[in-house]
Amino acid sequence: MSTAAPVKSGPSESGVGATGSGRAGDKVFSGLALAAGIIILAVLAFVTAYLIIEAWPALVADPEEISTGTSFWSYVGPLMVGTLITAAIALLLATPVAMGVALFISHLAPRRIAGPVGYVIDLLAAIPSVVYGAWGMMVLGPAMVGFYEWLHKYLGWIPLFGEPSSTGRTLLTASVVLAVMILPIITSLSREIFVQTPKLHEEAARALGATRWEMIKMSVLPFARPGVISAIMLGLGRALGETMAVTLVLSAGSLTPNLIGAGNQTIPSEIALNFPEAFDMRQNELIAAGLILFVITLLVNMAARWIVNRHKEFSGAN
Repeated sequence: MSTAAPVKSGPSESGVGATGSGRAGDKVFSGLALAAGIIILAVLAFVTAYLIIEAWPALVADPEEISTGTSFWSYVGPLMVGTLITAAIALLLATPVAMGVALFISHLAPRRIAGPVGYVIDLLAAIPSVVYGAWGMMVLGPAMVGFYEWLHKYLGWIPLFGEPSSTGRTLLTASVVLAVMILPIITSLSREIFVQTPKLHEEAARALGATRWEMIKMSVLPFARPGVISAIMLGLGRALGETMAVTLVLSAGSLTPNLIGAGNQTIPSEIALNFPEAFDMRQNELIAAGLILFVITLLVNMAARWIVNRHKEFSGAN
């Protein structure tokens, strides 16, 4: 009795076609991703080159050629300080509130309340910056005058709370406006990170007898730490580069240590106020100030990336 030889089965034509099509799709996708990365780097390189070329005459100019009659660094130094102070105060004001709201939406509020609150927070991010600036100039500033007078009366011996402004258009008012502007950014990103905490970790903490706050402290916050830091740094970048809101709120003047007095400027507001009428060396000065802001923002993002990389090995289980 003869036995038929087994027939070797090979991949069907449809299988080969599907595999070939999948490989082709992978190549197209990787090519598009590579092209997108190269375009981003090229644009960044062109922007950097433009800023350096246009700013160089102001960086090496004699003090007599600078519009203020001093060196460029004496001109841009107060603007840098004003920018950093405004962004730092805004971050200090916004971060605790944003963390609290994000935790409330993700872990504490009932679903019927968490949804509308989250929707309102997201709507805050859609409001144009010029609207925030107009609100700060016409509503918040005058409303803060009484508070500034109280600060000056009882804490006037501190240089930060010197003679108050009668209009409320101060560095502290601008910081409060920026805090409101970056609040939805930090809140929305932190909320999405908090809800990604593994449920098993939360349930294990509760099973061991932890209260809700102890569970959040031991499971949620450590797991979300790198993402929260990234959210905070994104908010800081927005605060550093904000132009119209700060321009509308602040009144022109030189740098002073008084947070509740008139004066003080930031780099974005200085550029916005003077660039339309600038020419020759004055234009180079403003572009050089923009280069300084570009470097500050780059350093902030590099620091954020370094902080995040320090904790990237944390998975929530260690």
